[in-house]
Amino acid sequence: MKAIQMSSFGEPEVLKLVEVKEPVPAENEVRVRLYYAGVNPAEAYIRAGGYAFFNPDMPFTPGFDGAGVVDEVGPGVTRLKTGDRVFVASTMAKRKTGTYAEKVVCDVEAVHKLPETVSFEQGAALGIPVTAAYRALFHRAHLKPGETVLVHGASGGVGTLAVQLAKYAGAQVIGTASTEEGIDVVRKSGADAVLNHNQTGYLEALPSITNGAGVDVVIEMLANVNLEEDLKLVNKFGRVVIVGNRGSLDFNPRLTMAKEADVLGMAVWNAPLDEFNESLIAVEAALNNGGLQPFVGTILPLEEAAKAHIQILSSNAKGKMVLEIEKD
Repeated sequence: MKAIQMSSFGEPEVLKLVEVKEPVPAENEVRVRLYYAGVNPAEAYIRAGGYAFFNPDMPFTPGFDGAGVVDEVGPGVTRLKTGDRVFVASTMAKRKTGTYAEKVVCDVEAVHKLPETVSFEQGAALGIPVTAAYRALFHRAHLKPGETVLVHGASGGVGTLAVQLAKYAGAQVIGTASTEEGIDVVRKSGADAVLNHNQTGYLEALPSITNGAGVDVVIEMLANVNLEEDLKLVNKFGRVVIVGNRGSLDFNPRLTMAKEADVLGMAVWNAPLDEFNESLIAVEAALNNGGLQPFVGTILPLEEAAKAHIQILSSNAKGKMVLEIEKD
């Protein structure tokens, strides 16, 4: 079968399209014939080498997320059967052969049913982004129905899903984006209000949007730029969850004191396995009940994985980038 493989760490050019042997599922494992694979910044960091959370042996096929049809089940698998439409979220799986490939094998717990109302490219947009959004909202911020959430940088793969999950849980949701196209994506994701974070004074609109009630939770995609303002705007006992950061900053920690505000880090790789599996069960339910419709941005063919790695780190994301492996 065809797969993207790297034999060393380095620039995107180390990603090569090669022929490899089909992986075979063992006990409690599933093989999925993939139509699309998700592309995440984490995979670019892993490819470059020195990523704190994951350092694979070589040769290595990247990719943790994907969607397709169950091709074969190993002994002991009863929840899934051959032919089931599924999405793959293999970040925490004990075995994961990589989704930048025509087929992937991983633990059955990492494979969940995909309803007919959700396309395969949308299914590939789940995985890391949706488990990050779920963990940030519910395991870290402990979001409650009726609270107000600001998703700071809401047009990307994590942001659009965070908007939808928060709305599905009964929160008021405000999103920010930097372009008219991004604003439209956030609005279509269900946000109650959308702000352009490239406009001076854009946060001044928050009191009128919330009728003076303020913001309880901030999901932050660029903490080095926004954290200080986040701490100024959150309510008493507010929570800021840092999902993304690209630098350092100098701010006064006293901002956390008067409100007893919490600044919380978040990394999917740190999730206890029971919490990770819980998030996937919740996501499957939300998909079945119409609470999630992933937004797909750029679609590239599998052989352009190197180009995808360049774009995922350099462009303003609009939804989730995916690789097309086979047309369904």
